[in-house]
Amino acid sequence: MVLATKFGFDMTAPALSPGFNSRPENIRKVAENSLRYLQSDHIDLFYQHISDPDVPVEEVAGVVGELITEGKVKYFGLSNVGPQYIRRAHAVTPVSVLQYEYSLFEREVEEKILPVLRELGVGLVPYSPLGRGFLTGQVKPAGEYPADDMRSWDERWQGENYTYNLHATEQLKDLADTAGITVAQLALAWLLAQGEDVAPIPGTRSTKRLEENAGATDVQLSATDLARIAEILPHGSAGSRLPAAMLSSFTTD
Repeated sequence: MVLATKFGFDMTAPALSPGFNSRPENIRKVAENSLRYLQSDHIDLFYQHISDPDVPVEEVAGVVGELITEGKVKYFGLSNVGPQYIRRAHAVTPVSVLQYEYSLFEREVEEKILPVLRELGVGLVPYSPLGRGFLTGQVKPAGEYPADDMRSWDERWQGENYTYNLHATEQLKDLADTAGITVAQLALAWLLAQGEDVAPIPGTRSTKRLEENAGATDVQLSATDLARIAEILPHGSAGSRLPAAMLSSFTTD
């Protein structure tokens, strides 16, 4: 088991405020609180959840480095940042992993970020590896989700994008059925096939789905399978993963 947690937000900020807070004193406060709440003497993996425009990454990395030296943290992780940000942090305290959205649907990380991670020896932890549920095959149009569900405004669930993505998922299901696996297992197996330095973190609400997801580690996709997947989704899904304004704050460099 790996115990991972994050810092980077001011949890006392108003609900609609960005609430960034990666100041040194807050990083330490979050670490100490996490150790107490989790009843542990160390945190395996401590992520900066999102960059703070008011705190240089070198300062952030320095504090995490101190926590590592003190034995309170083992590894330093980043989330939703670009290649230069990663380099700057890594120059101060080695970065072990980057958490970033990556899936058959979302391929942004492949062009500029993944090469830097591999150059520096940093692992990739893809979140939303099932395309926020689209790649489970159990989806419906945006208008059928409640307003507080992000899928109600996610571009991938809208209009022609939804039609394209649904058709792609149906083709993936045909491939999965032939292999005797689920679409979700196919999507996770595809990520695992991208390299030993890729460790997806699918979310789940049930033991059944947890076991299904874990079963993806036993799936070996053939070269023919991978080629077929590339035909179905050569560049990922139709529609952006986030609105432009939000995306800019999630890809700091």
